[in-house]
Amino acid sequence: TVGQGTIQTRPVGFGVFNFSFMGGSMGSVVGEKILRAMERAAENQHPLVLVISSGGARMQEGILSLMQMAKTSAAVSRLHEARVPLITILTDPTYGGVTASFAMLGDIIVAEPRSLIGFAGPRVIEETIKQQLPPGFQRAEFLLEHGFIDLIVPRKQLKDTLAKLIAF
Repeated sequence: TVGQGTIQTRPVGFGVFNFSFMGGSMGSVVGEKILRAMERAAENQHPLVLVISSGGARMQEGILSLMQMAKTSAAVSRLHEARVPLITILTDPTYGGVTASFAMLGDIIVAEPRSLIGFAGPRVIEETIKQQLPPGFQRAEFLLEHGFIDLIVPRKQLKDTLAKLIAF
């Protein structure tokens, strides 16, 4: 779902992934909606806030789904050129092609406490590299410690935190 609204009187573009519908996966329609939200934010010079919970690309759409990674990443670049902030909020879980594209390209990347964030799940990675992963690997706290995200904010504090970030 995408739209426009305000946070403490400041106009913002807004988008929310719904994990309860097909695991919040990104297909061609979702990619187009994200693209249009970014274009609208750039045109209106309003920050864009995306709340993400996703299992990744919608594999049943094949290459059309995978193309959304490049399409949304290119749109982030145009948003940056327009000097419009993109704030991504990663909730539990945020995985796959969504993580590998626009979710990790925000100007400010916020995560909720203990959220699982990554491209592939820990079991797939361990089977691939034939090694056990460190404790807490892919949790928000691990990613913050290693510089992959900027902030960890509990949901109850998100509105105030977003207001401060947008005012800045």
